[in-house]
Amino acid sequence: MYQPARDTEVDSLIAYVDQQLAAIRAAVFGLTEQQARETPCRSTLSISGIIKHTAQGMRGAAANLRDGMKVGALTEHDFARYLAGFALTDDETMADVLAEFDAARAELLGAMTASDSGADDMAPPAPWQGIHEARPIHTRYYLLHQVEEMARHAGHADIIREQLDGESVPRLVMTLEGAAANAFFQPYKPAPGTIAG
Repeated sequence: MYQPARDTEVDSLIAYVDQQLAAIRAAVFGLTEQQARETPCRSTLSISGIIKHTAQGMRGAAANLRDGMKVGALTEHDFARYLAGFALTDDETMADVLAEFDAARAELLGAMTASDSGADDMAPPAPWQGIHEARPIHTRYYLLHQVEEMARHAGHADIIREQLDGESVPRLVMTLEGAAANAFFQPYKPAPGTIAG
């Protein structure tokens, strides 16, 4: 958890993004491989799919920060890849997806650290929001967008986890961070044989 601090602007943004990424990753803690793939709400979202999608998003965001924004029009291949990113294939495992998530997380946080929040850049098109052309921004806009994106996905993961077994992601995060039990918090105990259990 990101504790109150007098950090720089970029360090604060990085810490908030990382806090959301910790929540997304913790959402699978103590589940079975099958539970991680379940879609208990009316949507097609699963915790495994959110983790896979987030890893893809982190890779793209890191590349944009490192190499400049990809501002060309999205292709049908881009859209198909985007949709496929919300579900594990039969040959993917949560171990594979978590390894990719961890690598992408390090890459994104490194790219954010190296960025200049005041630099001029271009935001890529976002046709799902009716924006069909690149628009001028400061990198700060894109960094803040990463907080928004990761927080949205962390919220999805939290809701899905609660639907699966009633467990809240904040408790899972605190358990994984080694927080001591107190009047407000008791650590989660995963069943043997579950993910990270």
